[in-house]
Amino acid sequence: MNFILNTFRFIGLTVYYMLESLVFYIVPKRKKNVSGEIVLITGAGSGIGRLLSLKFARLGATLVLWDINEEGLKETSRLARENGGARVHSYICDCSKKQDIYRVADEVKKEVGDVSILVNNAGVVTGKMILDCPDSLIEKTMEVNTMAHFWTYKAFLPAMLASNHGHLVSIASIAGLMGFSRCSDYSASKFAAVGFAESIDCEMRDLQKTGVKTTIVCPCLINTGM
Repeated sequence: MNFILNTFRFIGLTVYYMLESLVFYIVPKRKKNVSGEIVLITGAGSGIGRLLSLKFARLGATLVLWDINEEGLKETSRLARENGGARVHSYICDCSKKQDIYRVADEVKKEVGDVSILVNNAGVVTGKMILDCPDSLIEKTMEVNTMAHFWTYKAFLPAMLASNHGHLVSIASIAGLMGFSRCSDYSASKFAAVGFAESIDCEMRDLQKTGVKTTIVCPCLINTGM
């Protein structure tokens, strides 16, 4: 019964978002001008993070790229410069470690400036049944996919609030809207990421910080690595 309900829910959400996309295709929203904005992207060394980096480079943003993979980060930086990125800064950062996030965040603020668009994209997935998943991997999944969002927000949100200008982007997942087999830790972490981002949006409204925007992205199947 749960499988049937989840299937109908998945179909319903898919239809809803397809219709929403169709409406926005016919009547496009006004696009945000990101030229000159300082954009920080975690997990920029590959996959969605790399693609976002190249897109922001073409749009004239100042890029701050984080990843734990040094080689991947170098390649993304090179590609970003080839795609028009005049200001590209890269930092090795382990998003599973709070102190590393705070340390690198301080470096960014000193060397580049206040981040105005924060994209929490870094993510890990185990793809194991719950009893086959080591405790250490479950902890890392929660640290990277959820807790890192707390620490990056605490590091960069104060400057956004002070200027009433900024954008907080959470790359979550369809698994943050419904559960899947072999994704118990991943799905839990993405549910948490969605709930966290929605709560921050409510806090911005309570604080009347209308210039600080939030966006939650829930991709379905993708053909990039993690």
